[in-house]
Amino acid sequence: MRTRSGLSYPKPDLVKSSEKKRKRRCGEENIGIGGKKQSKKVDFFDGLPDDLVLSILSKLSSSAQSPSDIVSMMMTCKRMNGLSTNPTVLSKVSAKSLAIRAKNWSESAHRFLKRCVEAGSVEAAYTLGMIEFYCLENRSAGAALMAKAAMASHAVALYSLAIVQFNGSGGSKNHKDLRAGVSLCARSAYLGHVDALRELGHCLQDGYGVRRNVAEGRRFLFSANARELATASSSSRTKLTWQPHQLLSDFGGNIPRPEVGPANRFLVQWFGSREAGPEGFRSCSYGGCGRPETRNHEFRRCSVCGSVSYCSRACQALHWKLEHKEECKPAAAELRHEDTGNPAGAGQEVVM
Repeated sequence: MRTRSGLSYPKPDLVKSSEKKRKRRCGEENIGIGGKKQSKKVDFFDGLPDDLVLSILSKLSSSAQSPSDIVSMMMTCKRMNGLSTNPTVLSKVSAKSLAIRAKNWSESAHRFLKRCVEAGSVEAAYTLGMIEFYCLENRSAGAALMAKAAMASHAVALYSLAIVQFNGSGGSKNHKDLRAGVSLCARSAYLGHVDALRELGHCLQDGYGVRRNVAEGRRFLFSANARELATASSSSRTKLTWQPHQLLSDFGGNIPRPEVGPANRFLVQWFGSREAGPEGFRSCSYGGCGRPETRNHEFRRCSVCGSVSYCSRACQALHWKLEHKEECKPAAAELRHEDTGNPAGAGQEVVM
């Protein structure tokens, strides 16, 4: 077909054939504007098998230092979001990755912890159990979750259940089971929990829920203080002032403030103050505990000043070393001076 100027339009069949030849000759995917070659971008991540990616994500999940690490991992891309919620990854989440702030608590955070529990995470079972039992006041569900973690040999969960049994938390005084509390403490102490070992030593020394054995109780207290000193010495650069005879006492020496666990930190933030728990009930006076009373006069008070209360002897010992030793000393001196006529020394605090 010719135009007015005498030129001819190319036939459609010829155009198609020439285009096919050009594609075969140089490859359309490698030719850019102006006929220049371009290197094709290859996404190597898409080529990785799921098993390998899941293995890497599991290690990242177990070593995460905060919840933001998990969130960042999920927001990387669509594939990462899908694999990050795989049960294999969620079952390995670290305790620090579950350290949710109380002010950020929401239904989505609750749902995430439940998914971790369903995936088999022991840390998530303990953390959610503490939140359900004390904060949300769902006693049966919280105790069941802590028991699930305890059956997986989670030392902190075993000790927490022991405190529930000693105090009869969530019930009346008749719900106390001292023998069960001692058994749980013994199991937790066997797994290396220092507070449980100290609690067991006091139970043996006082005959509380077990046959009294003063010598064995003192041996456990000595072992707990020695472990506490070894842990503090290895993690602190400051010089610790402990005398040999103070290893026999729960109230001697000075130690740096221990790190508070995610579950206890959540309780402290949730209730906002260590003085008042839900419905006006008192909270444990040790600031790193956060446990509130579930009924009036559940916790035992200091027999000297009566102004502080504790959920356990372990919290009492820590609070004495860190703070209460200075606060209670004037009251103790005045009380002993009235009773005996002698000046009071720096004695030990006694919980009734």
